[in-house]
Amino acid sequence: MSMPFTTLPPGVTEGANMSCRFDEEFKYILLPVSYGLVCVVGLLLNSVALWMFLTKMRPWNTSTVYMFHLALSDTLYVLSLPTLIHYYANRSDWPFGEALCKIVRFLFYANLYCSILFLTCISVHRYLGICHPIRSLTLVKPRHAHLVCGIVWVAVTICLVPNLIFVTTTQRDGDTLCHDTTRPEDFEEYAAYSSVVMVLLFGIPFLVIVVCYWLMARALCRPRHGLASRHQGAGSSSRKKSIKLIVVVLVVFALCFVPFHITRTLYYTYRFLDADCNVLNIVNFTYKITRPLASVNSCIDPILYFLAGDHYRSKLLQALGGRTLRFRSDDYAPRAPPNNNDISLVFKNPDPKANNDRVNAEILHPQLPLGQRDLLGAATATEEGFHHCFAEESK
Repeated sequence: MSMPFTTLPPGVTEGANMSCRFDEEFKYILLPVSYGLVCVVGLLLNSVALWMFLTKMRPWNTSTVYMFHLALSDTLYVLSLPTLIHYYANRSDWPFGEALCKIVRFLFYANLYCSILFLTCISVHRYLGICHPIRSLTLVKPRHAHLVCGIVWVAVTICLVPNLIFVTTTQRDGDTLCHDTTRPEDFEEYAAYSSVVMVLLFGIPFLVIVVCYWLMARALCRPRHGLASRHQGAGSSSRKKSIKLIVVVLVVFALCFVPFHITRTLYYTYRFLDADCNVLNIVNFTYKITRPLASVNSCIDPILYFLAGDHYRSKLLQALGGRTLRFRSDDYAPRAPPNNNDISLVFKNPDPKANNDRVNAEILHPQLPLGQRDLLGAATATEEGFHHCFAEESK
């Protein structure tokens, strides 16, 4: 992760309050230990995820495309962590040269914002699959997901090119600092640039995620009067499971990304103010302890693949020989695909009761495109959302 810039003696701020000193001894323990854990766990889990995506899960569906690019982004970042572990364990002395300093800082922000955007893509895709399944069958394909992912990589790279220019190394007391921001004389321009990037690549995507999950939760919580009574209990249970998954993803997103952006904004703001030294120390401390949280996302993403992706979970357990564990998750096991011709019979059969039974039977099969695999909901919850929105689409 990144280190705040300073060319002054350790612990001295660059703002108006020049007499204030920071107590930063904690970071020489916190950051090497936390980055070491993220590096080991993240590299292991993401390596397994990439292996699964490349060898066990082809052909890819739309969700798998987004998850693969997310795992690729996480892997590139965790591979850069050994240099930062050495840097902070060596008390902020960078021995690897200016070029590698720029690359390591770039990879952190690239992973940060690519992860946010790929999670946004997954959320929008899941929203379309639950609330607009008929329309999304023709509008969303794996090739479209590849195109979107390419746009994400290009957009993030373009936005972070100035960061490569700002980031540099300087000398201090015989040590070489690898700045996370820039030189003191360029800090005002860097803070303005960083604020724009934060709004574009964090603020807007986070708002989209919140809106998508709110609409999904509202649709899943509505009563399904069209379902036969024998399916009401199972439907209620599966809806609750899907809502829990939505809440978990939002909480994880908030823990990993929101604290980092809030404390960084406060840190940048107070650098321009003649703030009390105690306030400056508190802001600096909170900013430092939230930085590792953003990196933890690289470890959590593979866990979400396993918890929320039926296809990924079943393939992984099969590859690891965990067939016994697989059978314990009968509620999530995919069922046999329905005959697509049956869907048309829903509209052709003149008997309303027969139509209702037919619709209920079709809903209980999760193999329809965009309804069978997802990151956030169990297959049965997707079927419930499909039924609710299917009725609205048919009006």
